[in-house]
Amino acid sequence: MASEAGRLVAGRGWMLATAESCTGGQLASTLTNLPGSSGWFHGGVVAYSNALKSGLLGVPEELIAAHGAVSAPVVEAMARGALALPGMPEGRGCAIAISGIAGPTGGTREKPVGTVWMAWAWPEGCRAESFLFRGSRTAVKTQSVAGALFGLVTFVK
Repeated sequence: MASEAGRLVAGRGWMLATAESCTGGQLASTLTNLPGSSGWFHGGVVAYSNALKSGLLGVPEELIAAHGAVSAPVVEAMARGALALPGMPEGRGCAIAISGIAGPTGGTREKPVGTVWMAWAWPEGCRAESFLFRGSRTAVKTQSVAGALFGLVTFVK
């Protein structure tokens, strides 16, 4: 899936940036494992703390306070922040943002362990989607990366 995502992004002449929280850079690592990824992968930010989400990606603190870090509004803001990273080509960028609860603790009744929000942004818009993954912390992270890549391929096609 990563190879297909890279091929599609490159085919559009786009550059891709990532903003990751619960996956801790696993998405960026997966992408940079691909030969030639420097031609279409701009880079990634691991914004694990809310302070980095706000300070580096421009997510308003009020948004995090109102909705929580694992929410549609926050991942949408993270994705838009990734689009605005230094050096991202204006009008030719796309971004993926991921924030979730990988576990084994930290879940609530409203947001159980395995809840992950993702957003895909491009110059004309942004789309967010929630997932509920099962398994260990590692499994949740791996499923999150797969879901993010699948979502990217779906929207780029």
